[in-house]
Amino acid sequence: MQIRSGAFFLCSCFSFRLLPAVTTPERGHRGELARIRRRLIIAVAALAVVTGAGVLGYSILGGPDYTLVDAVYMTLITLTTVGYSEVIDLSGNPAGRVFTIFLLLGGLGVVLYTVPLIGAFVVEGELFNAFARRKMDQAIAGMAGHFIVCGDSAVAGYVAQELGQTSRPVVLVRQDQEGTHESADQLTRIPYVLGDPTDDEILIEAGVAKADGVVAAMENEKDNILVVLTARRLSPSARIVAATEKIATEPKLKTAGADAVVSPSRIGGLRMASELVRPQVVTFLDKMVRDESFGLRVEEVQVSGETEAVGKSLVDLGIADVQGAILLAIRDGESGDYQFRPPLETTLKAGMTLVVMADVEGRRVLEAMLRA
Repeated sequence: MQIRSGAFFLCSCFSFRLLPAVTTPERGHRGELARIRRRLIIAVAALAVVTGAGVLGYSILGGPDYTLVDAVYMTLITLTTVGYSEVIDLSGNPAGRVFTIFLLLGGLGVVLYTVPLIGAFVVEGELFNAFARRKMDQAIAGMAGHFIVCGDSAVAGYVAQELGQTSRPVVLVRQDQEGTHESADQLTRIPYVLGDPTDDEILIEAGVAKADGVVAAMENEKDNILVVLTARRLSPSARIVAATEKIATEPKLKTAGADAVVSPSRIGGLRMASELVRPQVVTFLDKMVRDESFGLRVEEVQVSGETEAVGKSLVDLGIADVQGAILLAIRDGESGDYQFRPPLETTLKAGMTLVVMADVEGRRVLEAMLRA
């Protein structure tokens, strides 16, 4: 009995050691829960079939002298190799011993696969992760007017972090499983989609058709061009911003459909120069961006043509009285000219854009006033 129990324990440990190869999350999360459910159903069904066959076989071999409980007991001690005494005597029954041999050979493998599989899903949280993934997919499917950030680079992580900190809906699209989990922890659980963002299905899963903007920040320059092409074709109205390290790539990205192209290296160089000549300004901007309690950003709010604010002056709307917002400039929608520190008598027109320094709540108040 001890030998059989020890063999079962060693085989179980060996199965658990091999199990990560079985339960590793697969790419394409929309079908992840279905795959987990299918594997569990197959494993449990196989276990049920083997157990049923064992109970039926022992019921026939034991004859009318033994009960169904005896047959179930014999089946379970055989499959689990516990080795307790046999309630159905097989000492003079060669057919019964042959049946037991085949039940052990066929059933032990099913048991050693099914039991650790169920245990791993519960203990390692795979089942919980699948349900959490499904909930995240439902949240992404319900998004509209959100922003999609594509890329495995550090730039993509910082973009997603900034959008999340300013309370803007954002979805992160990445190819790297491990990198995504690290980013999700750092970015306060921002929804993400795993897959190649140059693939139509992946961007559709991220809700590109309903997105307000897309960021292409891939490590490879060619991938950025493909992401821009794909996003522009699937969402003609979205604003697309792409990252590049090569000046020669900028016109190609613009031709592909990017509305703006940013060079992280160039921005980094300008930042270093600012640290030399205007360190206090840089310190203020850093505090504004990095300090969550500070919460200020230079924002823009466009005046919608369908809002009642059109035709009214700044003083009529009480723009100067909005808590957490300071008006810096107004951009005329027709001429494109900027008017810095505009007088309060300025009348708002459809298409104008207000440039303000505001926190999240101040921006929301202005958006409620100036947008339909």
